[in-house]
Amino acid sequence: MGQDALKIELIEWLARLEDEDTIRYLKVVKDGSSQLIDWSDDLTDEQKAGIEKGLQDIDNGKTIPHDIIKQQYGIV
Repeated sequence: MGQDALKIELIEWLARLEDEDTIRYLKVVKDGSSQLIDWSDDLTDEQKAGIEKGLQDIDNGKTIPHDIIKQQYGIV
């Protein structure tokens, strides 16, 4: 199915849609996709520093494999 045909199908479906929750959800999707917002802009300096430290720990091999943590905490 081509993109134009898909758009028409969606328009027809949306015109018949009566579920208010789905309509509100689609509005959120529409508004979210039209904004080019980088979520990292909302991080505090402390959060950014924590992420940077985590990345440095990964680069320096200061990590524990997931399987070992699962065993350590009995999550098998």
